[in-house]
Amino acid sequence: MASQILGTVLKSQFTTSAARHGAGAGAGRGHGSMKMWKAISLFVAMPAIGITMLSAYEGEMEHLSHPRAKFIAYEHLRIRTKPFPWGDGNKTLFHHPHYNALPDGYEDEGEGEGEEGEGEEEEEEEEED
Repeated sequence: MASQILGTVLKSQFTTSAARHGAGAGAGRGHGSMKMWKAISLFVAMPAIGITMLSAYEGEMEHLSHPRAKFIAYEHLRIRTKPFPWGDGNKTLFHHPHYNALPDGYEDEGEGEGEEGEGEEEEEEEEED
């Protein structure tokens, strides 16, 4: 008796029809299940993705509006025991001069100096003409 019950339970656990019956709402044939999932994708998923993108963009813009952290030369940071195998050997592979400091400080310490320097060169060229 117990073996018959166990056989029935095991048989029902490993059949494909059990998976078909437990697939959930809208999984049957016909009954507009494709239309339902298409509508959910268009009217629920797409707006949710758009709202998430907008939220991420606003958060990133707010993050970028903060000033850069002041450079403090801690001894345990930016230790170079051997040079990197690319470039001048001092910069990481994805180095950004504004956000990533070198062992002796940021490359563009004075914000806006590059812009002023370019303007001065243009003025000098105009004076020469």
